[in-house]
Amino acid sequence: MIMGIGPFTQMLTMDEIPRKGPVSDSQLKIIHEAAIVLSGDEIIDVGTYRELKSKYSDADFLTINQPKVCMPGFVDVHTHLCWGGSRSTDYSQRIAGKSYLEIAREGGGINVSVKGTRAASESELINRLTLRALRHLSEGVTTCEVKSGYGLSEESEIKILKVIKETGRALPIDLIPTVLSAHIKPFDFQGTPREYLDYVIEEILPEIKWQKLSERADIFVDQGAFSLEDGEHFLKEARKLGFSLTIHADQFTTGGSRLAVEYGALSADHLECISDADLELLAHSDTAAVVLPGCSLGLGINYAPARRLLDAGASLVISTDWNPGSAPMGDLLLEASLISAAQKLSTAETFSAITFRAACALNLHDRGILKKGYKGDFLLFPTDDYREILYNQGKLKPDSVWKSGKEVK
Repeated sequence: MIMGIGPFTQMLTMDEIPRKGPVSDSQLKIIHEAAIVLSGDEIIDVGTYRELKSKYSDADFLTINQPKVCMPGFVDVHTHLCWGGSRSTDYSQRIAGKSYLEIAREGGGINVSVKGTRAASESELINRLTLRALRHLSEGVTTCEVKSGYGLSEESEIKILKVIKETGRALPIDLIPTVLSAHIKPFDFQGTPREYLDYVIEEILPEIKWQKLSERADIFVDQGAFSLEDGEHFLKEARKLGFSLTIHADQFTTGGSRLAVEYGALSADHLECISDADLELLAHSDTAAVVLPGCSLGLGINYAPARRLLDAGASLVISTDWNPGSAPMGDLLLEASLISAAQKLSTAETFSAITFRAACALNLHDRGILKKGYKGDFLLFPTDDYREILYNQGKLKPDSVWKSGKEVK
């Protein structure tokens, strides 16, 4: 069935914007008094309301009688939404003065979430993931990557990825699973970090591949996690197994983004401590630069150099890193608004970083733009001026969310 929706006061299509480098607001393609036409889950046309109402005279049109700005659904490329337990103790220690790495060395950190997640039943994890995913959807995130990494044993990692798969099937949001068994060496593994990675490579990854639970593999290469040498070993073997790659890189120490480029990773994520040389290398590669302002806020550390990455030519993506430890907020629009103000990112750059450039970082080329042939994922904001969205710093949320051609909020 063909249906049309409109008129919208403004439509930001995000079409005809380059995948990499800086973007001025003059490059935004804005259609005034716009409409969108859908067939099933796909967009078949965008244009002015008057034009499309005439062109599709037999279609059912949903009439919008209030000022609205329409734009593509948001894409969050880096989250850890599936966890059990809480890290509020860690947070209270951090705001009292302890560092993330100090807390981890004293038995806090990721291992607290590993214990809580292992103890949680599948149904409990499904319920928690469902609540988080639905909140994200209500705030405009129509595609969301979700990592494992709080199991760190074959049984628990498979449990998490099955939960992500089952929850994604049940909800009107696309959940993209990533295996992060190479998060840290868990507290109960008797052996070296390299021996743990070999366990992941030989036991966990093949089983995940066989069960078709994930096509993406991630590793945390940094102080307190895995060395550059161990990271190189893991990436080489994961690539042989057919996984697409992404890396937690350059959060506390440098070098991870260089590995991401060398092994053709889809993205290098974090980048708070990226060196000048590695910034240039990343910017001139096909690897997306994913910055995580929620983590900077949660840890009280500097933002990644988003402005410099863009000016050097990178494909900049903004994501939440929503997790129980360093980034518990999980509000993509708010976080994008804050880093845009702090680093002087244009509206066009900020919106690109949470729509089509983000989709490309997940190797998804059917969303993030409103044009013929793309998925019917779009948002309606209760305003007549797209600039109000960032101006309100995350407090102006969409009042209508459409996923795959259906209104879900």
